[in-house]
Amino acid sequence: MEAIQTQSPDKFSLPEQLVRLKQACQAQPMPSLAQRRSRLTALKSALLAHKQALCDALALDYGQRSDYDSLVADILPCVMQINYSLKRLKGWMRPVRRHPGLLLAPARVEVHYQPLGVVGIMVPWNFPVMLSLGPLIGAIAAGNRAMIKLSEFTPHTNAALRTLLEAVFDDDEVVLIEGDAGLAAAFSTLPFDHLLFTGSTAVGRQVMAAAAPQLTPLTLELGGKSPCLIAPDMPLALAVERMIFGKSLNAGQICVAPDYVLLPRGQEQPFIEAYQAHFRRLYPKGLDSPDYGSIINGAQYERLTAWLAEAKQAGAEVHPCASPARDDGARRLVPHLLTEVPGHCQLMQQEIFGPLLPLVPYDSIEEAIAYVAARPRPLALYLMSLDPALQHRLIRETHAGGMAINECLFQVAADDAPFGGIGPSGMGHYHGHEGFLTFSKAKTVLRRGRFSAGTLIHPPYRRWYQRLMMALFLR
Repeated sequence: MEAIQTQSPDKFSLPEQLVRLKQACQAQPMPSLAQRRSRLTALKSALLAHKQALCDALALDYGQRSDYDSLVADILPCVMQINYSLKRLKGWMRPVRRHPGLLLAPARVEVHYQPLGVVGIMVPWNFPVMLSLGPLIGAIAAGNRAMIKLSEFTPHTNAALRTLLEAVFDDDEVVLIEGDAGLAAAFSTLPFDHLLFTGSTAVGRQVMAAAAPQLTPLTLELGGKSPCLIAPDMPLALAVERMIFGKSLNAGQICVAPDYVLLPRGQEQPFIEAYQAHFRRLYPKGLDSPDYGSIINGAQYERLTAWLAEAKQAGAEVHPCASPARDDGARRLVPHLLTEVPGHCQLMQQEIFGPLLPLVPYDSIEEAIAYVAARPRPLALYLMSLDPALQHRLIRETHAGGMAINECLFQVAADDAPFGGIGPSGMGHYHGHEGFLTFSKAKTVLRRGRFSAGTLIHPPYRRWYQRLMMALFLR
């Protein structure tokens, strides 16, 4: 088996690599069920064989990252997705019979699902295994080939992924690309048959603009400020227990992590005390806890600490969950809860993507719902309430990419449900069957035999039976 092409010397070689993949697609336009299953099974075996190497690489890239964090958030979702896809792939590939309607009778109408061709995948640094292999699994299940642009901020993980994928795919099936923002910009201009980007809303806009001249179909998995609404009926200790993992995993560097908390006015201090106490139970050694991760690099750490300083200077009160609260050398930052944060601060304007959590008090549920509705639609919305009526109201009256009630983060792990944003938090869906559909062309096929009623509507017009047909159907 030839070695996989992993690194492009410059942006000018990218089109050549895409052409090679497209030629391979033309040579084999419709991989069989057996071929797709074989590739997915081989990918699963390689993933399991390399799981410790991937965990070690992720820890090196971050400086500190728990193996369990990497297993539960990067590797396990991929294994589960492969298992789910293997069980259902035969049904997904089967043509679907559709009703032609009386006007088209007699005819047979089917929808056939064809591979698109070559799928481009742009991967962020926060979960580089899941967010590269996850889309790849969907693309392979749908019969495609793929070109993957890995983040320049995870070089050790990239090397481990390269070794893993070399054992599974030929260089005309999957191509790995590494490089800086300039190479990523060139990558997004390529005429892929579909391009999936995961990252910030700001960069997502740039990707969309770059893809537009080629009319490249896009799936954008972005972010935004995901709220966690704690209702008056919800015990604060239970609310904290259900949401804290979603803000502590990967030190809050998650696109669906809670970005701010809405809670009844007057409950700020009890919430802070409950949150601090629960954090100490989860991470008893604070910054030295081996289960608590570091910020990915110096630039991200400096951004977070600068935003924290800005909020403090503007009058916000800061409540760290442990002491010491930070280690600048190791880029480690415990969760900081903030109250009285002015609205103009970056913490209230931008997606935080780290362990800082503003608290926003409200006087009524109506006020809280209006607060969420007045802001860009988020990737995730969390409701902490045991009231069925309020749960149904939030489901009906709010918009978000996804929602979890009395839980946090785990809505993304539902294999049989779509994942995707809305508005500035993204467009399109993948995961599960929706992923198969995203990476497939649903081609309608109408089939007739020797007899066709279609000739009845051919010119010359205004014959008696044509007038009868119009009278029958135009009503």
